[in-house]
Amino acid sequence: MAHCVTRVELSVTASSLLDRDVASKSDPFCVLFHEVDGNWVELGRTETAVNNLNPVFGVKFQVDYHFEEIQKLRFAMFDEDKCATHLDEHDFLGAFVCTLGVIVSNKKLHRPLILANGKPAGKGSITVRMSTVS
Repeated sequence: MAHCVTRVELSVTASSLLDRDVASKSDPFCVLFHEVDGNWVELGRTETAVNNLNPVFGVKFQVDYHFEEIQKLRFAMFDEDKCATHLDEHDFLGAFVCTLGVIVSNKKLHRPLILANGKPAGKGSITVRMSTVS
C-alpha cells in the first residue's frame, strides 16, 4: 500500500510574548520538535527576532505530512540568551503542542502558549500557517 506523503511548509508568528529581559524586550525564536518514540527531537529553529514580543518569523519549517500517521509537533518559544550554548539555558516563553494533521486540516491555527507548569504564558499566543510545497 502506498503511503500518502505531502511536504508542507509551516510559518510561525507569535503575539504578546512574555517579556523576560530587564533592559529591553525579549529576543524570541521558535524551535520545532516532533515526537519520535516518546522523545521530542528538534526539527529546526527560526531566526531570532530582536526586541520583539510580536515576531513574524521569516524561517519556515518544511515537514513531510504522512497521511495515516499521528505526527505530534511541539512549537516552543525561547528568549535568546547570547551566552547560552544549550537550549534549556534560554528563557522559555511557552509552547504549543498539536498534531500535524490538525494544522493541515485547519490551514491556520491560533492558540495560546502554555508554560512548563501548564499555565498560560501570559497573553502569549502562536499562529501556525500551513502551505503545501510544490
